[in-house]
Amino acid sequence: MICDELNGGGISLNKKVNENSKDEQLEQYRVDDREKALTTNQGLKVSEDEFSLKAGERGPTLLEDFHFREKMTHFDHERIPERIVHARGYAAHGVFELYESLQPYTKAKFLQTPGEKTPVFVRFSTVAGSRGSGELARDARGFATKFYTEEGNYDLVGNNIPVFFIQDAIKFPDLIHALKPEPHNEIPQAATAHDTFWDFIANNQEAAHMVMWAMSDRAIPRSFRMMEGFGVNTFRFVNEEGKSHFVKFHWKPVLGVHSVVWDEAQKINGKDPDFHRRDLYESIENGNYPEFEFGVQLIAEEDEFKFDFDILDPTKLWPEEEVPVKIVGKMTLNRNVDNVFAETEQVAFHPGSVVPGIDFTNDPLLQGRLFSYTDTQLIRLGGPNFHELPINRPVCPFHNNQRDGYGRQTINVGRVSYHKNSLAGNTPTPVSEAEGGYAHYQEKIDARKVRARSESFKDHFSQATLFWNSMSNPEKIHIINAFSFELGKCLEISVRQQVLEMLANIDLDLATKVGENLGLVVQGNNLTSNSKSSPALSQLNTKMKPDTRKIAVLVGEGFDADLAAVLDALKANGTQPEVVSDHGGAVTGEDGSLLPVDHTFLTADSVLFDAVYVVSSQGKTSMYNKEASYFIKEAYEHYKPIGASFGGEQLIDELRLTGQLGVLTKETGNSFVDSFINLIANHRFWDRAV
Repeated sequence: MICDELNGGGISLNKKVNENSKDEQLEQYRVDDREKALTTNQGLKVSEDEFSLKAGERGPTLLEDFHFREKMTHFDHERIPERIVHARGYAAHGVFELYESLQPYTKAKFLQTPGEKTPVFVRFSTVAGSRGSGELARDARGFATKFYTEEGNYDLVGNNIPVFFIQDAIKFPDLIHALKPEPHNEIPQAATAHDTFWDFIANNQEAAHMVMWAMSDRAIPRSFRMMEGFGVNTFRFVNEEGKSHFVKFHWKPVLGVHSVVWDEAQKINGKDPDFHRRDLYESIENGNYPEFEFGVQLIAEEDEFKFDFDILDPTKLWPEEEVPVKIVGKMTLNRNVDNVFAETEQVAFHPGSVVPGIDFTNDPLLQGRLFSYTDTQLIRLGGPNFHELPINRPVCPFHNNQRDGYGRQTINVGRVSYHKNSLAGNTPTPVSEAEGGYAHYQEKIDARKVRARSESFKDHFSQATLFWNSMSNPEKIHIINAFSFELGKCLEISVRQQVLEMLANIDLDLATKVGENLGLVVQGNNLTSNSKSSPALSQLNTKMKPDTRKIAVLVGEGFDADLAAVLDALKANGTQPEVVSDHGGAVTGEDGSLLPVDHTFLTADSVLFDAVYVVSSQGKTSMYNKEASYFIKEAYEHYKPIGASFGGEQLIDELRLTGQLGVLTKETGNSFVDSFINLIANHRFWDRAV
């Protein structure tokens, strides 16, 4: 595909691609059916849409009812195959703005000029579950970004975890078969807590590092807006002089990296299985646009072998303390999709969609991905023309000799569809690298064809230990509990025992404590001497901000008149207080003022909020006290900040929570708001006794 300025159907390269260019292109495909006459797909106005055409009122339906047949046929074909992995996803439009030029490292045009804005489309997803699964499953999360650049589409297809389970793509079908529901009974859905997954892990120990991340809090994020994104594989930057740097890509959430606890995740899946997509949708609708800073780690080609790990191994990360992340831009998601199917489901990502200045490495997982993604889109989207769907179309024009196929939208004119030719002046014409044509990096390769793995890929445990060493004490406890839960669901004792022996190679204390929870003894004495750590890996070192945090305000009839001022102050500090009571409509204050109720105890739950604020009221019923008490205690057990004022302290005292870590009851007025905001910014109080 060659982008130039000859096609009137696209945006010419002499017109600067800006943040609105994709929206402008999509506008021609948007249809608002409101207040329009009903028609068939051929444009014929329809006079009746309630009854099929029959031979008499009680007679058979007639074959000539073309409207019924068109309507039913389209309905019968509305579903396309869901993705084998990453089926459950949600997406949004946005814009990427460059802070700092990367001209010394890459000739990619969208990374040259500070202030340059590029439209993007981002899809977040879970990996293992089907489209109907809950979003708080313990799982890796997909983080795929499509940049609509003036040189063509660039897809950065990654995850919220920087490493992967396997080193060679040929094992990917085996991994997915193992983690999916077991085929004999199709159980469990969207979960790895079963025998086949852990049997795979125990017998393919290259997965040791990834499984440490999967058992950590990173696998149960609080929000798509509060998780990191990683390109996972090692890519290559190439500049105008042809000099190469190895590169890894990062997305750093401006709100910091935060998670929920496992008990909370399980309950959220029952209370609101759409929790993450609802959070993203509502944040954008409310103008709280999610922001992610873009960072790169760079290693000069001559430094490829200077580390104690192979930089091409996809089960290894580059510790940020050794290879700093250079922050060079920011992405803002500022518009929800108009139609989930047309955009979120039909978007097609591919790590092979690159622009000049971005190239590949010999990472064997990446090499396999370059084949697999195209093959997947062919079956999902019905043929080779998926690039013509509106969400996938580049914002620059494209010209080539590809023709026909399912879903073709382009109407090609002329008689020539081959290269080389004389009838059309040998056009469309390849262009040189100097003119913007893509040229692969010329890497010298002198090797025998073998089915083998590099010796440098055979260290499976040092970075798994690095990850464990980097965790805080609460995070380590969560990891131990996660392994204990997952392995406890395995039916085969041999599988549990094999995984314990693998964990002993990571850290004997970890293996021993998991073994104690399972009633098993760790065999051997595989002590590790690796004491390296990376503080950047711990979520306790992330940004702490109160912005967009949701506060459940528990209030009943007869509340204090000064409550409104406190709620306004909380909103002014960027939080989102929502009123929860024992009935809907509104509650009446002591001065007769009305406070709209957002939720009742039937429709809300503490797991759907980040903090709880308790307010007293006159004549509270025993039912109110019962429901509020459960709400508060559950939030406390999930380590969340709790505040109380205007008499709400009494209920906190009755629950024996007064004076506990992260519980505020003693301050009033502005002092209360300031202190409560500081508690909320802490996210959780992991050292709290529960």
